[in-house]
Amino acid sequence: MEQNESFARGRRTGVATLMGSALSNQLGAASGSLAFPVLGPVGVVAVRQLIAAAVLVPVVRPRLRSFTARQWWPVLLLALVFGTMNLGLYAAVDRIGLGLAMTLEFVGPLAVAILGARHWKAKACALPAAAGVLAITQPGASTDYLGIMFALTAAGCWAAYIMLNKTVGARIPGVQGTAAAAGVSATLFLPVAVVVFATQRPDGATLLYAVGAGILATVVPYTADLLVLRRFPANLFGILMSVNPVFAALVGVFALHETLNAVHWLGIALIVGANAAALALRDGRSTAGRP
Repeated sequence: MEQNESFARGRRTGVATLMGSALSNQLGAASGSLAFPVLGPVGVVAVRQLIAAAVLVPVVRPRLRSFTARQWWPVLLLALVFGTMNLGLYAAVDRIGLGLAMTLEFVGPLAVAILGARHWKAKACALPAAAGVLAITQPGASTDYLGIMFALTAAGCWAAYIMLNKTVGARIPGVQGTAAAAGVSATLFLPVAVVVFATQRPDGATLLYAVGAGILATVVPYTADLLVLRRFPANLFGILMSVNPVFAALVGVFALHETLNAVHWLGIALIVGANAAALALRDGRSTAGRP
């Protein structure tokens, strides 16, 4: 009995931790968007990549000199995908708002879950997901197609990130590959950060917003997710991650004063529901993961 109570308590703690992680991730994205007027999406992403590397590389201490060519190439691709994904997301947030951008980005892991499913019911989740995308984009003369393209680019990069992480995880022990990719990505963005900071001269508030994005959207979620994955099966973890677009929409509405109509909310619900259903039907396996 005591063992069951301890297990249930641990499960509740894990759920609460993951909810906090998701909320932190979206608050971080919102914080970053407040720095857009001065640094722009590129500058904010550069700060985020530098902070991610500053945390991961010293903690993990990847043995870079021992990496073989077979190990390096997926790490380099992962670094490229990592940076492009965040650039796409932040550029989309700048144009179409946090809630819609994050939901469209979520199509990436959803596509991986559906394509990797064996059961036809899981594959059928593509239909409500497609309807959700149409509801969010609402094609028309006033539609911001460039913002949508940025978000879908981020979605494709997230899908690639998941698949590359599989390869990196199989070839490099622990999380050394992820830390190495973060370091490479930060190195690529360092010249960008230097130019942006030299030309824009950001004030203290702008710097605080950008650093907040790095901490809240990278450091906190990464640490929390590692702790949760020790308690939760990957399938359940992926299902619970579906709350991210919902939190993104709520943070966008209440913190950034974004406007979402009933059709947008319907689209968010369809995509979130499709993701949860697809993962629940995937024979207990999941490829969900977070950058």
